[in-house]
Amino acid sequence: MEIHELVIEMKLLERRLTLYEEKYGILSEDFYNALMSGKLARYDEYDETRADFSRWKGIYETWLRRKQAYIEKLQQCELVEALRFQPAY
Repeated sequence: MEIHELVIEMKLLERRLTLYEEKYGILSEDFYNALMSGKLARYDEYDETRADFSRWKGIYETWLRRKQAYIEKLQQCELVEALRFQPAY
């Protein structure tokens, strides 16, 4: 996957993450850390939150993988090589 494709996919994922962040009132990073440390176990009994949390976790983990791939690709080349510059003329 090219750098610009990773950026597009990360932005699409961020839009989906924003929906959960607005619904539950915390940022995805904080949600993920709390979930992984077991602090959200009491919400497992609720079907809606269990389903939401599962999807939110999956989207966030996908975003993390894309972010890591972006960082690695950017380190392999010069920023000016990755920049998609399209003159207006």
